[in-house]
Amino acid sequence: MVSADVAIVGTGPNGLAAGVVLARAGLRVELYEGADTIGGGLRTAPLFDSGVLHDLCAAVHPMAAASPFFRAFDLAARGVELLHPEISYAHPLDGGRAALAHRSLAATCEHLGPDGPRWRRLMSPLLEHSEGVVDLLLSGQRGLPRDPAAALLLASRVAVHGSGLGAARFQGQEASALLTGVAAHAVGRLPSLASGAVAMLLGHLAHGSGWPLPRGGSGRIAEAMAQDITVHGGVFHTGHTVQSLAELQGARAVLLDTSPKGFLALAGGGLPRSYARALERFRYGPGAAKVDFLVSEPIPWSDPAVGRAGTVHLGGTHAEMVRQETANARGVRTREPFVLLVDPAVTDPGRALPGKRPVWAYAHVPNGDPTDPYELVRARIERYAPGFGDTIIAHRSVPAAHYETYNPNYVGGDIGSGAMTLYQSIARPAPRIDPYRTPLPGVFLCSAATPPGPSVHGMSGYMAALSALRHCFGIRHLPNLAPTSEPFKSGRTR
Repeated sequence: MVSADVAIVGTGPNGLAAGVVLARAGLRVELYEGADTIGGGLRTAPLFDSGVLHDLCAAVHPMAAASPFFRAFDLAARGVELLHPEISYAHPLDGGRAALAHRSLAATCEHLGPDGPRWRRLMSPLLEHSEGVVDLLLSGQRGLPRDPAAALLLASRVAVHGSGLGAARFQGQEASALLTGVAAHAVGRLPSLASGAVAMLLGHLAHGSGWPLPRGGSGRIAEAMAQDITVHGGVFHTGHTVQSLAELQGARAVLLDTSPKGFLALAGGGLPRSYARALERFRYGPGAAKVDFLVSEPIPWSDPAVGRAGTVHLGGTHAEMVRQETANARGVRTREPFVLLVDPAVTDPGRALPGKRPVWAYAHVPNGDPTDPYELVRARIERYAPGFGDTIIAHRSVPAAHYETYNPNYVGGDIGSGAMTLYQSIARPAPRIDPYRTPLPGVFLCSAATPPGPSVHGMSGYMAALSALRHCFGIRHLPNLAPTSEPFKSGRTR
């Protein structure tokens, strides 16, 4: 029996965002986490050396710099410093070439040759309406856009770059690869309308609010959110796996930062059959297979400019990425997967020690793939950075099939908590007017399996919390999320 007003299961970014909103509304909030540490995808820990911290899941945070929740929460005022690399992301190509997305749009266009003016025409209007673009794509997508111009800009661009017409807009390989590498963050078939929307959102942010890394690692974001919750009376229960919703009786509202698969298990057959069938039909996307490296020196990229980028996309040409990502979506593993790489010390030198630095890398693979990704990822890096293997001191591999053990929300290694198809971008996890409210009274879903989907933006938790405030407590006014002058208290864990 729970004595709190609200019980939250799961302390990933969305569970924490829900906790912030509900605790600040004056409710008694208790959060339950099966792992020994909070954070879900926002965990940072030493893996090989006590002085070198590795991000265990998310590492780069364009959404933390841009989302409405984090704009209101104000990470900077809470001591979380978001560090911006000179080059938001890079895309090396064969022959020592590389396409570079500078934070400066002008610098990016200058280095894209004849495609520079095309890149400017694509991105500049989005930057002028950036807040409207972000608020539209990070909304529950159930109402009219606040900025109609932003919606029209997005629609016209997604229609082109979410189809086979997009690559034809560029003359050279560099610009098309630069944009397709961003589209690949959708982790699914290329091209698609969903990947086109991702490309427009993340692509323009690279020249706007940026693709920053938190100083000291992603765990700093989770710590700031947890501190705010405890200041407002919230209690954390770590190392506590909730097995059934029956354990949470007494709470007036229950919010679940879980996958649809996890919700089905917690409900134990208590859901209406039609809703349960919708959750059972929910599609999970391709998996991520991760390798953490400890290396002795910066990565020896063939083009040294790549070493100034915060994020690196290893996917080859536009055609190669379309082939790789579409095969993955069909469940076919490729020999040269798309790899997303971060060398955190490029942006945050304090993350390295003399002769020791962390390198973070994901490969996109079929859902549930059991293959050890080490050789695939090492070879992928070596293609563009010959000699990288000689710098490796230690490594840790996590196949996609094992990622669900780390975080049950990552079904089959799907770190996006559901395939990013056009339908599932809106009808997550089932077609409902209020996607956060479930048929069970007082029970809400707040994970990335609800709109707007994956990434560290907190918006799924934020909007689920607003729904719970309205339906369970009759509260219709959003509490102030800005920092207070109160000192942070130590977390209460039991």
